[in-house]
Amino acid sequence: MIEIREATKNQAAEIASLIMMAMTDDCCQYFCGKGYGLEDFRRMMTMLVEAETSQYSYKNTLVAMASDRVVGISVSYDGGCLHELRRAFIQAAKEYIGKDHSGMDDETQAGELYLDSLAVLPAYRRQGIAKTLVLATKKRADAMHLPCVGLLVDDDNTSGEAFYTTLGFRYVADSQWGGHPMKHLIL
Repeated sequence: MIEIREATKNQAAEIASLIMMAMTDDCCQYFCGKGYGLEDFRRMMTMLVEAETSQYSYKNTLVAMASDRVVGISVSYDGGCLHELRRAFIQAAKEYIGKDHSGMDDETQAGELYLDSLAVLPAYRRQGIAKTLVLATKKRADAMHLPCVGLLVDDDNTSGEAFYTTLGFRYVADSQWGGHPMKHLIL
């Protein structure tokens, strides 16, 4: 049986790996400076999940648990807090992956709970876990009095876009993030 609950700090390494899965290796590598790789990125992401004032914080994360194992995650935060939360990423990127991302485009804005990362381990897919995580994220938006959940989906990710569409998400704009053309969807 799968249980959705608030994440804890001691789950940071598992959460970081799932965030990287959601981002894809190509995207993670895009963020790294010359001479840095995925393991450097993983160390940085684990530290950011452990932090309380990061967009990737465990405090912004719901986990899907199968017994004692994190099998899925939903990382979301108030889009109006993006710049404040992103400071931790910008600082960590300079230290851990040798790149300055202070000029990064905004992927969200005030008025939405931004679903930054959604991932489920491959062995647990097609069991309704991602849908359950999205619905729990929508409940979080409602509790925060935010009118919608927003996200970006890669233009090439037609199956991801189809999944979100079946849950009621609709297209609102084109965007760019992580070196990829994206679509901004809201629920």
